[in-house]
Amino acid sequence: MTDTAPAAAAVRTARQQVEPGWIDYNGHMNVAYYTLAFDRALDDLYESLGIGPTSARRDRLGPMALQTQIHYLAELLEGEAFHCEVQILDADDKRVHVFATMIAEEDGRRVATYESLTINVDLEARRSAPFAPEAAARVRELAAAHAGLPRPEQAGRSIAIRRKG
Repeated sequence: MTDTAPAAAAVRTARQQVEPGWIDYNGHMNVAYYTLAFDRALDDLYESLGIGPTSARRDRLGPMALQTQIHYLAELLEGEAFHCEVQILDADDKRVHVFATMIAEEDGRRVATYESLTINVDLEARRSAPFAPEAAARVRELAAAHAGLPRPEQAGRSIAIRRKG
């Protein structure tokens, strides 16, 4: 379960573990499963805010990704446990901009970071829609609590080959 009590700290999500099927021919967790792991972490957070899977089923409102970016910082191997810490960078009445850090349980090393912009969607109309009032209040409350946190170094970076000279 995710602890979402508003606080000036990133939200720690549930512990996960690298599954055997996530390992690629390089002997480490494949890039596709980083996305899956971060998606699970966001589902955990979003569920606690009232904008996750339960809301999608019950209210026919659910978050959809508009943009994501992952920075791979270290390897994870089969069986390794990890968790994510998620910070809301910004939010409005229908969008949430989050930054998550994947952390290895064994030694606390930062394994990857994930930045995502999601939008709330009316699943019947297939169009963007405001969060339900109670959920919007929870999102605003957590965003306000996170507003004083330092902006993560990787947040907002573009992808490019850096050239010398």
